[in-house]
Amino acid sequence: MSSPAERFAASRADRVHPHLAEFRDHHPFALDPFQVEACREVEDGRGVLVAAPTGSGKTIVGEFAVHVALATGRKCFYTTPIKALSNQKFHDFAERHGEENVGLLTGDTSVNGDAPIVVMTTEVLRNMLYAGSRTLDGLGYVVMDEVHYLADRFRGAVWEEVIIGLADSVSIISLSATVSNAEEFGEWLTEVRGDTVTIVEERRPVPLHQHVLVGRKLFPLFEDGPDQQVNRQLERMAREDFLLVRGNGRGRPPRGGKRPRSNHRTPGRVEVVEKLESEGLLPAIVFIFSRAGCAAAVQQVLDARINLTTPEERAEIEAFVDEACSHLPQDDLHVLGFHEFRDGLGRGVSAHHAGMLPAFKEIVEKLFSANLVKVVFATETLALGINMPARSVVIEKLTKWNGEAHVDVTPGEYTQLTGRAGRRGIDVEGHGVVLWQPGLQPRQVGGLASTRTYPLNSSFRPSYNMAVNMVDQVGREKARELLEQSFAQFQADRAVVGMARQIHKADDALEGYRESASCHLGDFMEYAALRRELSDVEASGSRKRRAADRAEVVESLVGLKVGDVINVPAGRWAGLAVVLDPGTAEAEAPRPMVLTANRHARRLALVDFPTPVEPLLRMRVPKTFSSRNPQARRDLASALRDRAEGIAWRRDTAYRPGSGGSVDADPRIAEIRAAIKAHPCHQCPDRESHARWAERYLKLERDTQTQRSRIEQRTNTVARQLDRVNEVLDELGYLDGDTVTPDGRRLQRIYSELDLLVSECLRRGVWKGLAPADLAAVLSGMTFETRNADDAPAPRFPNRRTLEVSETMSTLCADLQLLEREHRVKFLRKPDFGFAQAAHDWVLGSSLDDALHLTELAAGDFVRSMKQLIDLVAQVAQATDDDALRSTARKALDGLRRGVIEY
Repeated sequence: MSSPAERFAASRADRVHPHLAEFRDHHPFALDPFQVEACREVEDGRGVLVAAPTGSGKTIVGEFAVHVALATGRKCFYTTPIKALSNQKFHDFAERHGEENVGLLTGDTSVNGDAPIVVMTTEVLRNMLYAGSRTLDGLGYVVMDEVHYLADRFRGAVWEEVIIGLADSVSIISLSATVSNAEEFGEWLTEVRGDTVTIVEERRPVPLHQHVLVGRKLFPLFEDGPDQQVNRQLERMAREDFLLVRGNGRGRPPRGGKRPRSNHRTPGRVEVVEKLESEGLLPAIVFIFSRAGCAAAVQQVLDARINLTTPEERAEIEAFVDEACSHLPQDDLHVLGFHEFRDGLGRGVSAHHAGMLPAFKEIVEKLFSANLVKVVFATETLALGINMPARSVVIEKLTKWNGEAHVDVTPGEYTQLTGRAGRRGIDVEGHGVVLWQPGLQPRQVGGLASTRTYPLNSSFRPSYNMAVNMVDQVGREKARELLEQSFAQFQADRAVVGMARQIHKADDALEGYRESASCHLGDFMEYAALRRELSDVEASGSRKRRAADRAEVVESLVGLKVGDVINVPAGRWAGLAVVLDPGTAEAEAPRPMVLTANRHARRLALVDFPTPVEPLLRMRVPKTFSSRNPQARRDLASALRDRAEGIAWRRDTAYRPGSGGSVDADPRIAEIRAAIKAHPCHQCPDRESHARWAERYLKLERDTQTQRSRIEQRTNTVARQLDRVNEVLDELGYLDGDTVTPDGRRLQRIYSELDLLVSECLRRGVWKGLAPADLAAVLSGMTFETRNADDAPAPRFPNRRTLEVSETMSTLCADLQLLEREHRVKFLRKPDFGFAQAAHDWVLGSSLDDALHLTELAAGDFVRSMKQLIDLVAQVAQATDDDALRSTARKALDGLRRGVIEY
């Protein structure tokens, strides 16, 4: 019970902050101190940054801003990074404040946009700012939920654009996960927005207990005590496994025997579920870093006949699922595996990953939050944004595939994943469980669990669209000044201070090195400089020879054609292979796609060709060949092996580097050697001792000069990048001084990764005369990106017209990329037409079954690709001056928005 003094203080605070007092009265539970502090600052008119763990209740501060806006007759925009989170907040606010007071604006949804409270994705607010929308009138508060998305390298710049672009009268409430540099981010917000208070809450509202599951036994990760000592029993088990693998130091099993098996094994997925249920640790999220792994886990649990729900719960689940999917056509439900999905949910088990249909994911989220689904096998995408807390979180492995290599889970990622454990107001404690794996290091797990290293780093860089919009609003000079206020520049300037301090220390050290290198016979630094010059000239000659060899390799690759049989000289795929795609469109060097004699289809890099190659013979590659088809790979590889014997003698042809032409020795070498011998210091008996000090001096001097160059580069970095972007726009006629030309005004309305290419295609009439389905097909090249580009087959086109247009677009892109290189910027990528046929057929009414079969995409990926295409087609319809093209784009939109896409 609180003391009289505390009650008096609370009563006085309520009189000073009446909106907070009213908000607390209507809230079902008492607010935490950090929530109260943040809400008071909001009511006092200050901006606030709240950095707190997942599930700690930081969104309460955003909800309070909504409350204050309604109470004072002002508007509040609540921004989120993803549409699903926007939908969730919209329904929450509509239920609390009434549907008439709440609106929703996402890329494809517009509901009550003039309401006093509007939930939207951050991109929508950015677009409003550039368009000077009247909806901004009366805006008092902007809540930026999940503001740590600012670090996202694809979308992060949008958050900085909004923060910099909002009027000074608007208070920004930034809600972030726990980041290690929250104070730095808060200082930047104060610099660009004025008075901003940073509130960091480290404490979790529900304590988290960490465990390691070994077989069927659950071990605590830490010993009892405040110092978080790693469990000694786990460390002993790890040592036993290490010695077992090493074979008592011999590195192999005993002669004639098999390698001994460890007594400590990884639990199976069924065992994990059974253990969690028996220990009372459900509901649980089990993170598996692959979609296929999630689907397999659900099937394994169902095959084991595990049932985690009561008959009443199952009936409630099935009724909810049937109602939620009632709008989907029956044929599509069959294709989507609806009945298996429904059966799993009915037994309390489901998967959750980006490949699932959005409607299915939403069903899982709602049923799990209602404690009807007990176990969800999910990829790490679930850790972002969606409010889906659990009693326990299980991490199957501490490594994951990032698209290029298997990498360790970082402390920041571990914190995000385990942050789901422990439901506030329901659980007394949360549980994080790591599964035992061969080679697991308990100390490493302990380090992940006890470290809170999650730095927020800016990914900001000016785009073409941003440049024309900013120049139109404020002119070039003011635009430069605004971009110099970015968090990216703020962080760069902070780094400059540290580098300047290092340079000052280096200058003192250089003076000492020079003194130690002094020689009584002459200027030893002059002598040392001659020796360094000789070394540099000799190294330069070696580099020139290597460059000449590389040029020969590139030249040999440029000449390859489809069907050429080559001998790959090195690397994992060395040996005979047939060329499927020469890969000559690559900007740096060709990257041929080949099929090896062992049936592997891979796109090779320059590192696989230390020596030039030449075609040994030519084979026919069927036009219908698909590298994704195992049977097609087997047939072509078999044909390759049949031809191999006749060309075996050619494989022995050796290539000697430099044999294609030598690089003459530099004539300066002899001159420098003569100067070295003639120098008086060459005769010094302590020459080598002096030389060591001189070498240290020269190395530190060179490093220091590099640091000075970095300081120059970091100063005004973002503004200089804007200048280069503007130079490209000047050359293309989009800008004329501070004036945006008619072509530039078109670019202002295009928000796409390939904005400049879209604008140029519109200007040059590349898409004139296309049918709606053909327009959708070629525009898909601007939005689609194949997940595994190296294994992707050649794109299919519905007709010759779309093929010709795609070639025109690719040529235009190559010309623009050349212009970018001249101005030292890089934004554009080559269009990817791997979705063209599917987009065309969908507009003409193809079934979902046919579309998924054609693209080999998961349903969620297909829907997401279609949504991105719809967004761009709508932008084209809005941006074009050609009435016929606008009409075609709108017809394409009508064809795209149907079935699971419309739902």
